[in-house]
Amino acid sequence: MRYRHAVTDTTVSTDPDTPATAPRALTARAYGTLLVVLGGIGFGGSLWLAIEKILKLQDPDRVTSCSINVFLDCGVAMGSWQGALFGFPNPFIGVAAFPVVITTGVVLLTGARLPRWFHLSLLGGTVLGQLLVFFLMWTSFYALVALCPACMVVWTIMWPLLWYQVVRAVQDGDLRLGGSARHAVVAYHWVFLVIGYVVAIAWLLLAVGPALVASF
Repeated sequence: MRYRHAVTDTTVSTDPDTPATAPRALTARAYGTLLVVLGGIGFGGSLWLAIEKILKLQDPDRVTSCSINVFLDCGVAMGSWQGALFGFPNPFIGVAAFPVVITTGVVLLTGARLPRWFHLSLLGGTVLGQLLVFFLMWTSFYALVALCPACMVVWTIMWPLLWYQVVRAVQDGDLRLGGSARHAVVAYHWVFLVIGYVVAIAWLLLAVGPALVASF
């Protein structure tokens, strides 16, 4: 009689940065809270702009509540073609999109686990949103030469919203990187966050710094 012995693979990964053992920047609760807070701020800024746009349509001579001076003026962006890229006011995109972010955060805070395809779909949508923000920043700096304070509220939260989705995806193995790259993204997540803000502020100051100072 022949006996067949089951062979069990007892090989242990020597990669210290596999998803199971890599340093973790975000717990599920922290990530869910982040989505709720950032999504809430983004929704608030978008709703503010949407209401201002509706009031402006009703009364074209109305000065928007987010207009401070000739340079910090939401009305300039609202009145431009770039303010309605898809045939309707841009803020309506945020009014529709940010509740998805908030709801995702709330679901995660309940302890539910969402599938990989959902996380990556949300990340893909956020990438598109960040690209739109880059275009609107360029438009404000070089075409309109005016800044929209309410728009800047949304701009400010988009970077951490995007970046920490990337960090979570890398940390949990949804986006696969090599060991050293994975470690850098997760362990030094705050460094990349700060670099993003420094680059954005430097771009703003180089492009419209003198005009901003002169407006006061």
